[in-house]
Amino acid sequence: MASDFAFKVPAELEAALRLNSVHHYVTKRPWLDLYGVNVRPVAPFGSMSRKANVDPALLHQYLPDELLFEVFARMTPYDMGRASCVCRKWRYTIRNPVFWRIACLKAWQLSGVVENYKILQAKYESSWRKMWLLRPRVRTDGLYVSRNTYIRTGVAEWKVSNPVHLVCYYRYIRFYPSGRFLYKNSSLKVKDVAKIMNIRAAKADSVFSGHYSLSDDKVEAAVLYPGRRPTVLRIRLRLRGTVTGANNRMDLLSLVTSGVNDDEVRGPDEDILEVVEGWQDDETHNPDVPAVSHTRGLTPFVFIPFEEVDTSFLNLPVEKMDYFVPG
Repeated sequence: MASDFAFKVPAELEAALRLNSVHHYVTKRPWLDLYGVNVRPVAPFGSMSRKANVDPALLHQYLPDELLFEVFARMTPYDMGRASCVCRKWRYTIRNPVFWRIACLKAWQLSGVVENYKILQAKYESSWRKMWLLRPRVRTDGLYVSRNTYIRTGVAEWKVSNPVHLVCYYRYIRFYPSGRFLYKNSSLKVKDVAKIMNIRAAKADSVFSGHYSLSDDKVEAAVLYPGRRPTVLRIRLRLRGTVTGANNRMDLLSLVTSGVNDDEVRGPDEDILEVVEGWQDDETHNPDVPAVSHTRGLTPFVFIPFEEVDTSFLNLPVEKMDYFVPG
């Protein structure tokens, strides 16, 4: 016999009972409360009450400023520029001059701390970020690459035609903030050379180390080719960029090779730039190696970041083409 009495559970009590039953198999995550993110309990897999629960709150919006500061302090300036586009909070945090002061003092460490502060106040209105964007600097997060081509005469066959060959080679330069740089001539593509362009490169890789100096947008560099007749390569470059702060182009102003005496070079790690900095373009200290000012192969350098060496357009194959000129 059915009872005429119907027991009704209040809605508030029913919700509390349901939450209490779920409480036994839900793992607590109290650390999420530190960020202000409240995660609702989720029913176990296979339950009828399981529904997709999408929390619209993004975790990074609730991170404390102290944690954001530690994360941004470990980023490169270019990564911070990308991160500033995420949201207003990140953009405001990245505007902190501490990040840009560290980047500037590292980029121009050859000038010294005192000189950098003088330039900051005299030219850039005491803004480290403005100094980073407007002051010319060499980039150390990739390679500067110059692609050169020339035509070489081939061997005549049957005295009917004179073939010529289009030859392509590359100049690679990698700069370090300490004032050293690496130089290499090669016909290999960027993705292959980037693997060996480091201080620990073997002699068989033909990677030579030298020193450079930066004055405004002018770069003076020198590298020594060791051997029975030591030869020094003197390079003058001018920095520029396709956009503000890019510094992704370098014009090759002059390229001079000349001889140097053995007693002028004490070792491979010597600053050869100090030895030849005051030399004239036609000056040589070894009569067996005359000074030669090269006028060909002075194409500009293009900067390739390390994360783009595998996808760079300079990796495109250069077909060796034979041009047959009537004899």
